[in-house]
Amino acid sequence: MDWNWIDTLLIPLIKSIVVVVGLLVAFAYMTYFERKVCARFQLRYGPNLAGPFGLLQPVSDALKAIFKEEIVPEHVDRWVYILSPVLAMVPALVAFAVIPVGRAFSLAGHEITLQVADINVGLLYPMAVAGLGAYGIVLGGWSSNSNYSLLGALRATAQIISYELPMGLALVSLVLVTSTLRMSQIVAYQAIAPLLVLQPVGFLIYFISGLAETNRSPFDLPETENELVSGFNTEYGGIKFALFFMAEYINMIVVSALTATLFLGGWQGPVLPGWVWFFIKTVVLLFLFVWVRASLPRARYDKLMKFCWKFMTPLALANLLVTAAVVLLLR
Repeated sequence: MDWNWIDTLLIPLIKSIVVVVGLLVAFAYMTYFERKVCARFQLRYGPNLAGPFGLLQPVSDALKAIFKEEIVPEHVDRWVYILSPVLAMVPALVAFAVIPVGRAFSLAGHEITLQVADINVGLLYPMAVAGLGAYGIVLGGWSSNSNYSLLGALRATAQIISYELPMGLALVSLVLVTSTLRMSQIVAYQAIAPLLVLQPVGFLIYFISGLAETNRSPFDLPETENELVSGFNTEYGGIKFALFFMAEYINMIVVSALTATLFLGGWQGPVLPGWVWFFIKTVVLLFLFVWVRASLPRARYDKLMKFCWKFMTPLALANLLVTAAVVLLLR
């Protein structure tokens, strides 16, 4: 009997289900983690009533979002309005597919890699998928037929397109160092030292661009409530609003996991299992996301764009040129 279907179909399917379920659970408790950490920064308790230590608060929030009354305004473009939250969330889930979370192992004669797909263009894949996720925000704001939503969508378009440039340049510098686009090989390259040592500027550029790409403070201009009511999601409520909320937090997790993989050695580390190191590094980066939110005020939009085009992009280009010169001299 041909058992190849186990390696080609069953194992990838199981890994995909585990990744999706894991990201959904991680999203739920990332909201709890953020509320608790922000509360400590502000000398408050945070969620502490739903279950022991407030651990059931994400469950309560999920039930509220699922059973809340659904309202679709009459003036919206109905089908685009309904599909936009899904279009924002699905790319956030599938972007994790190329990230290795631990060392491969054998089970019943089959080699199991802790990675859904180890493709030879793995570094390009999350960038391409993240670009698709931007359509969900843009179309959600446009289809709402609201001035506030439209302004939020336009801001999201300009912001995401702008900050993808320095982010991409930081990744090109990394490719020049490692000479590969395959995620597993980039992790293997960092067996001696993480790429943070060789690319500290690239790390800062990538992390700051990640804040902007995920609409996180101080770059949360597409949904700024003090001037746009709620921005691109003004006309959304219930589970549709929750899907946009879910997309943002899952994108945070994916960006943190990618940063840990590309610059902090991924799952590699002494003593502890690889997946434990991967988890620790990702949580530390997520803490930085929350720390930035608790510490910095929202930027004005013109300053946000000026920061990208007049500082981040020239810095990323300079880093690329220096990296290329050093690599050329060492060959």
